[in-house]
Amino acid sequence: MAPKPKEKAKASAAAAAPVISIEDLFTSLNRHIQRSEYEQAVKVSDQILAAVPGDEDAIRCKVVALVKAADSIEEALVAIKDSSKKGSLDLSFFKGYCLYRQNKLEEALESLKGQEGSTESMLLESQILYRIGKMGASVDIYQRLPKSTIDSLEINLVAGLVSAGRSSEVQGTLDALRVKATSSFELAYNTACSLIEREKYKDAEQLIGQETLMEENLADDDVEIELAPIAVQIAYVQQILGNTQEAVASYTDLVKRNLADESSLAVVVNNLIALKGPKDVSDGLRKLDKLIEKSDGPEKFQLARGLDLKLSQKQREAIYTNRVLLLLHSNKMDQARELVGALPGMFPGSLMPVLLQAAAHVRENKAAKAEEILGQYADKFPDRSKVILLARAQVAAAAGHPQLAADSLAKIPDIQHKPATVSTIVSLKERAGDTDGADAVFDSAIKWWSNAMTEDNKLNTIMQEAAAFKLRHGRKEEAARLYEQLVKSHGSIEALVGLIQTAAHVDIEKAEAYEKQLKPLFGLKAIDVDSLEKTSGAKQAEKGPNAGATETYEGKSKDKAKKKRKRKPKYPKGFDPANPGPPPDPERWLPKRERSSYRPKRKDKRAAQIRGSQGAVAKEAASSSDTKSNQPANPKGASQNAVQSKASSKSSKKKSRNADIQRINTRLIEDVPKLQRLAVKKVTAMDELF
Repeated sequence: MAPKPKEKAKASAAAAAPVISIEDLFTSLNRHIQRSEYEQAVKVSDQILAAVPGDEDAIRCKVVALVKAADSIEEALVAIKDSSKKGSLDLSFFKGYCLYRQNKLEEALESLKGQEGSTESMLLESQILYRIGKMGASVDIYQRLPKSTIDSLEINLVAGLVSAGRSSEVQGTLDALRVKATSSFELAYNTACSLIEREKYKDAEQLIGQETLMEENLADDDVEIELAPIAVQIAYVQQILGNTQEAVASYTDLVKRNLADESSLAVVVNNLIALKGPKDVSDGLRKLDKLIEKSDGPEKFQLARGLDLKLSQKQREAIYTNRVLLLLHSNKMDQARELVGALPGMFPGSLMPVLLQAAAHVRENKAAKAEEILGQYADKFPDRSKVILLARAQVAAAAGHPQLAADSLAKIPDIQHKPATVSTIVSLKERAGDTDGADAVFDSAIKWWSNAMTEDNKLNTIMQEAAAFKLRHGRKEEAARLYEQLVKSHGSIEALVGLIQTAAHVDIEKAEAYEKQLKPLFGLKAIDVDSLEKTSGAKQAEKGPNAGATETYEGKSKDKAKKKRKRKPKYPKGFDPANPGPPPDPERWLPKRERSSYRPKRKDKRAAQIRGSQGAVAKEAASSSDTKSNQPANPKGASQNAVQSKASSKSSKKKSRNADIQRINTRLIEDVPKLQRLAVKKVTAMDELF
């Protein structure tokens, strides 16, 4: 009977508890959001949804509170998924933002389809496109945004222009927005980046926004932390300008003080490694290993400490590229192949993974495989094949494939007719034995420059080299025609000399006619060439008034040569040259074993051979002592005969041993001159090599 009163008490307590109205719950929810108490806001939202399931305002407040709460992005996605199942509420924007926070950029873009009209969706889409690396599309969205409704739009717009390679449009954009570059710290930094891209390094170095931070009354440490990106950028400018010591000092100071943010420190470490190069590979790998770690997701590698979200695609690609290069320098091919294999999925539109694959194959002496990979990519993406074809030409030329290198360069239309490219292709084709192909390259270049309407026309240079090439390969008529065109159009002395030399083989009358255009040399008017050709040779010069002077000069020089001071030889301490003593041993440079005076150490054959364990030796010794004690004593005659036989055997062994030693010594003495002669031959061979 006891439980019944308790149940009645509970029911009465529940009935007595006050019921909170929905209005009060929303008031409490608003208060928690204003105070940034997002965990409490989530709890109140759950209370509202328990009372009014499917309330759109409560669902939105819960999702936003979960997004702003620490490490609650996954819970926000779960809430969005649950709400989409229960009702028709569209939370695509919030889903896209959550996926963007998780670095699932392609899925985030997919979720934003159909949301292009709102300003928030356009901002998020432009940011996702910027993170993916589609800078041009990101800038286009920023330029369509209403400028009056967005604060600091110019900061992101300038950053997008710089990343899209449109730094030349930055100043015009700022003028159109009526904003100065020094109006904020971030805008000054981005504008300085645009100046660096335009190679105006001095102007970028001067554009520093310290005064903006000082006006904000920040502490000294806070100012240095905020200025860390500017300091990194200034160090980079010094590095580009060739001030290596200043750049290294700035980078090192930033690392030691550790006042910069994670992304700036990552850039510092990467630039410092690139500045030092392969001098200290182990130290560079150790530093980059702290920035790169393996992941369990679809991408095998990721940057540590959330740097994937803080660095741009170009910066992340530079870090991975430097690590691959260091691995190749240290011959860690397995790790390099693993990382190179993962890069195409991480940077799908970039050329660097393909170049690194080719570099890895070249490092493994597989130049043909590298040429194949580069050629396939160039055929598949012809609009992005310029750098790939240049790399293929370099690999082929280094591997001894000149024809393939020439064909790769010939596929680049932008540089095909430049003098340096023409010269390289011609030399490669000459090396491959394709003289007709090299001649066709010159003809094509001459035709292109003849029709080109440029101020810096290189037709004269190309024709001069083409004429020399044709003359060198026996095509004298074509060479004479080119030289004649050069003489008529430009009138250069070099072309005139070349024309005369070439026409002398083909048309002597033309050569004599053009020879009259040459200016006479000074001092040759009184010389009769015909009489000079009839002479037998140069005669001895007669003694004139200057002959004595030359003789006296020669005599003085001979006297000077004779009067060289003789230096006394330096002797060792305590050495008397008057009494040098006995000559040194001629065999002092030979090893002791090869000298004639060498005597090997005699082995003591009387020592008993000890074999087996220690107990066995003791037992054998005891048995021998027992046998000796049990043997009878020998007579004197027998003992004397035994002594004589032992003495005779010892003397015969000694004589045979001495004879063997003498034969060995004589053989060594005969072999020594041969060894010395061999050594002299080796030294002379090394002298010839060097």
